[in-house]
Amino acid sequence: MESVISLRPAPVAGYEVAETVVRLSGFEVMAAVGVNHGEIGRRQPLVIYAELGLGVGVIDRLEQTVDYRDIGAAAERLARTHIDLIESFARQLGEACLGMGSVLWARVRIDKPEAVDNGMASVTVMVRAV
Repeated sequence: MESVISLRPAPVAGYEVAETVVRLSGFEVMAAVGVNHGEIGRRQPLVIYAELGLGVGVIDRLEQTVDYRDIGAAAERLARTHIDLIESFARQLGEACLGMGSVLWARVRIDKPEAVDNGMASVTVMVRAV
């Protein structure tokens, strides 16, 4: 008779889930963003990286977490209206993420590939629930 080996380790006594972080990485939107002459009236790519810190312990069900698609949908909604600065875009996306479930904080990085000729413009904004 073969023995059955559990693939799930036994929980360690005396532990707690300290933090769960949900990430959306490399999500690209075409956004109306920018203040320079060549940016007004056209869309350009933004690459979004979002991290959301959840204020719950063990997560076993979808309703206890954030659906990654909701983060992307919020970014796509923002991309439809003109926003002058990627700093503002990142802050507004972070604020939208704070309204998703039990999110305590959101860190949003925006890469703007077409902003400079020889490099990548980027900004990171962190917002926290108060």
